[in-house]
Amino acid sequence: MSSITILGCMWGDEGKAKIVDFIGAEADVVARFQGGANAGHTIVLEDKKYIFHTVPSGILYPETKCVIGAGTVIDPYGLRDEMESLIAQGIDFTNRLFIDDRAGLVLSLHRQLDQKSEENLGAGKIGTTGKGIGPAYSDQAARCALRIGDLRYPEWLEQRLDNFYKYHQITLSASERKEELESLLEVGKFFQPYIAQTDQMLRNWYREGKSILFEGAQGTLLDLIYGTYPFVTSSHTVSGGVCIGTGFPPRWLDNILGVFKAYTTRVGAGPFPTEIEGPLADQIRQKGNEFGSTTGRPRRIGWFDAVAAQYSASLNGIDSLAITLLDVLTGLPELKICTSYLKHNQKLPGFVTHPIELKEIQPEYLTLPGWDIDISKMQKWDTLPKEAKQYLEAIQDLLKLPVKIVSVGQDRRQTIVNK
Repeated sequence: MSSITILGCMWGDEGKAKIVDFIGAEADVVARFQGGANAGHTIVLEDKKYIFHTVPSGILYPETKCVIGAGTVIDPYGLRDEMESLIAQGIDFTNRLFIDDRAGLVLSLHRQLDQKSEENLGAGKIGTTGKGIGPAYSDQAARCALRIGDLRYPEWLEQRLDNFYKYHQITLSASERKEELESLLEVGKFFQPYIAQTDQMLRNWYREGKSILFEGAQGTLLDLIYGTYPFVTSSHTVSGGVCIGTGFPPRWLDNILGVFKAYTTRVGAGPFPTEIEGPLADQIRQKGNEFGSTTGRPRRIGWFDAVAAQYSASLNGIDSLAITLLDVLTGLPELKICTSYLKHNQKLPGFVTHPIELKEIQPEYLTLPGWDIDISKMQKWDTLPKEAKQYLEAIQDLLKLPVKIVSVGQDRRQTIVNK
């Protein structure tokens, strides 16, 4: 029996899905533990692109079981569309996908509230995807949220829906109320075969010796508590979120793999100490296709931030590293890694999370030579150019953790395992 947790360790978009897909070949179960359709995972398999928002990307393996845990929030219509699209592409969900009955629902009002909140904040907006994730999690804390298991009980669903709108001080007309109830009951029939109490299933599978892979969405620096608040998501993206989101015991988290890009990106507002602007940022953005899978927004680009990475690795108890998109840096004459933060010319002891402090710091950089050799077809560590190995070794030394996986392209085959 074993478990591995794969976490994005910066501001999301680290290429987690590629790593989950690569390691998923050895997993019996892949479980998603937090977030909603605000996440976008892109996988390229044999030149065919798959984009996931809620379905665990392990579904591409025909024998792998997939779990959407209680810590997620689900847009039922969006998830149905996603599943139907994958079914049309030949993906079979029968006895393979299990959705915890306690997962929260994202309703149309949540999207309206999300978008209105961003509009009201104006220049101070968070930069959310507008998918209603924050309001859906807020309603869970307020105990007025609906959960996917409610869709199985018409009278209970009707009562909960009335309470939901009463909490938000909204009165529906009789026809609006009828239409929403009927729509929810209809989509509930679609999900009926997939709804289960997945926490017990996961614990049983582990005891039976199954290999379980936990898949995170977003990244550590977007954690609701430990991220760069308030410019964060609405769930727990750190390793502890696995246990909250799936009911899996903490002492059974056997191995935690942290995923980092070879550079850093961020979507939306918030401080970004190593941000690069201008032609160089545009070059990296275009080469790395740094545009959101969910929104299409261009991502902000920065140098690798070892200070933030050290914080993330320590917070999560990371065992080893996966470095993605190394090939994107090919052709740059020199590369930089932020090794420390300076404030008033004084070196700070480590990462700071308050946005005022993050805006005030100056990054101190280690500069390394780049490489010109195409590495996208290399499959062994020893074949990498010495400059690429020096760059990876610098990250290992700064984080005091081994780089076990290096991604040099989008395809599953473009992956180096450092043994």
